[in-house]
Amino acid sequence: MIKTILFDLGNVIIPFDFRRAFTKLQPLCSYPATEIPGRIRGTDLISRFESGRIGEEQFVEEFSAVLDIRITYDEFRDLWTSIFLPEPLIEESLLANLRSRHRLMILSNTNPIHFHMIQANYPLLRHFDHNVLSYEVGALKPAGEIFEHAIAQAGCAAGECFFTDDLAPNVEAARKHGMDAVQFQSAAQLETELRARSLL
Repeated sequence: MIKTILFDLGNVIIPFDFRRAFTKLQPLCSYPATEIPGRIRGTDLISRFESGRIGEEQFVEEFSAVLDIRITYDEFRDLWTSIFLPEPLIEESLLANLRSRHRLMILSNTNPIHFHMIQANYPLLRHFDHNVLSYEVGALKPAGEIFEHAIAQAGCAAGECFFTDDLAPNVEAARKHGMDAVQFQSAAQLETELRARSLL
């Protein structure tokens, strides 16, 4: 029997589009918006930040150096959080319904700049009992360490956990750790999966 339901955050609960940030970065640097993602991917900056190996100010400093831009921390924070769209992908009523019967947790690869903004602007996060965040754990999905941490925080056996994530490698990793897991495609598809398990 499922006791704990775990959700990925980005593009499962809250939609995001990095192109929104890259478009805002373009006027500040000498690179077109289409070239910016490749320059960032050419570094290990995001993984170091989201695994907690560097802090916010160092991230902004190194990010600015990669693109050769001058920007204040506050300006960067506003730009970097502009990726999130205002309307959640999942209705708050669904989370409230699930919370009345099960323990709810977030299991997310994220960073403090993004997570603090989401906490402040998306009230539906109040339905979650616990957050397992990569930058706090020091590991990124699909690494085993973060799943082991999540199972421990769930307070039940891995087989009593249900997890949904938009990325297939993370779903497969969850299954390898004994969780029931499905790849998120839409709110309607997720509701079908939940009802099939008598979780709604």
